[in-house]
Amino acid sequence: EKFDVVVASQDWHPANHKSFAANHPWRLPGQILKINEIPQMLWTIHCVQDTIGAELVHNLNTTAISKIIKNGMNPEMDSYSVFFENGKNTSNNLEEFLQLQNVKEVFILGMAAEFGVKHSAIDSVGSGFKTSVIIDGCYWYNPDEENIRKTIHEMESHGVQIIHSDKL
Repeated sequence: EKFDVVVASQDWHPANHKSFAANHPWRLPGQILKINEIPQMLWTIHCVQDTIGAELVHNLNTTAISKIIKNGMNPEMDSYSVFFENGKNTSNNLEEFLQLQNVKEVFILGMAAEFGVKHSAIDSVGSGFKTSVIIDGCYWYNPDEENIRKTIHEMESHGVQIIHSDKL
């Protein structure tokens, strides 16, 4: 209710997605491979198109959502950012959508903080938006203190502001 424009991202992977460790014999989740010349972390199978695992969280109030961007649909390339695929060659057209809505400032929260949130926030700044991450609205894949500190530092070094929800 605090925002005029709300965008949700939704992982929407095909079952043959190259980021799934199961699609690489003898590989395990967490390993890094170069796929199409881009380092790619391998994951467990998740958010497969048209399955219950790809649905938005059931108790999420979706009435205020203006747009849902489906991420990771290209089986050859993962997409951590809601703005671009990892290679940054393909846009999700979010920048254009936000400009048409006259958005100047972007607030980001979600999961996983060190992947989707971080990359989306950095790309938001790179697209010219004043950008804040609502840190207490984030889920960490790896909640280790060093990982959190490193991720926050990386976002701040790109111009992302880190805020808490009580400051909205």
